[in-house]
Amino acid sequence: MDWRPSASLQVLRARAALLASVRDFFRQRNVLEVETPLLCSSGVTDPSLRPLTVQRGDSLSRPRYLQTSPEYAMKRLLAAGSGPIFQVARAFRDGETGERHNPEFSLLEWYRPDFDMHQLISEVEDLLVHCLGSFPCERRSYRQWFIDLLGLDPMTAPVAELEAFARQHLDPGAMAGDRDLWLDLLTSHLLEPRLADLGICCVYDYPETQAALARVEPEGDVQVARRFEIYVNGLEVANGYHELSDGSEQRRRFEIDNARRREYGLPEQPVDELLLAALDEGLPDCSGVALGLDRLLMLLTGTADIRRVLAFDWSRS
Repeated sequence: MDWRPSASLQVLRARAALLASVRDFFRQRNVLEVETPLLCSSGVTDPSLRPLTVQRGDSLSRPRYLQTSPEYAMKRLLAAGSGPIFQVARAFRDGETGERHNPEFSLLEWYRPDFDMHQLISEVEDLLVHCLGSFPCERRSYRQWFIDLLGLDPMTAPVAELEAFARQHLDPGAMAGDRDLWLDLLTSHLLEPRLADLGICCVYDYPETQAALARVEPEGDVQVARRFEIYVNGLEVANGYHELSDGSEQRRRFEIDNARRREYGLPEQPVDELLLAALDEGLPDCSGVALGLDRLLMLLTGTADIRRVLAFDWSRS
């Protein structure tokens, strides 16, 4: 049995320095550090995420969920008048292991009242440069990304056209699904690999079907989700939104998520009524982002495997 740490002492020192640097960045900008519970009465309904649960214990009358992100509780603080906040938290996602994933990982999440999506993108870029040093930065809309590199309009192309293109350039076998499945396949296999040497690259304004907790607004002839993802040399490090503040619309999306879970044969997840109550009370106009600290440390140390930047990876914990 190998009891030794996964990461070297040098990397552990780099992690400590990174955390100090992150906290200094937000201290200089007067953003309040907060802590919220990681074991909560509700998880997430998103069918692509699998929360870990704690089934029983002396204090538990029903299952509790280890959080995939501190987002819901942080939004309750925002609705209570916290102002700008950030958190360094552990997060948990079942079924995610490999060179870039560990079921338990470190997440940096922050929210900026009165920031639109592009103002927050600028702050993410500032943080990355603060932590990693100078990098070229570029932004492109999701739609233009597809049009420029693949010659496809992801917002209007029929599903059959997306599938045919994927089968022409990839080998998906018997795979079948909706337009988001084909868009995700084209993104991960044909578009993201082309970001490998571009420094900091932000992709924004996703299809409305991929909004999750983001606002949906008109952009030209289509509706788009005010959502962004940021990559550094091809490694995805951050996912952010101009946050949805409509409690009724958020409830509708949660219900759609659970309907998809039933369709996929997945267990339904309890809706977070505390979050919905906070949204009904009034979430300030804000943008928020989650950034993977372990991946940021991978970039900082030139490490290709997330297990080498964790004190103890999943197999040794």
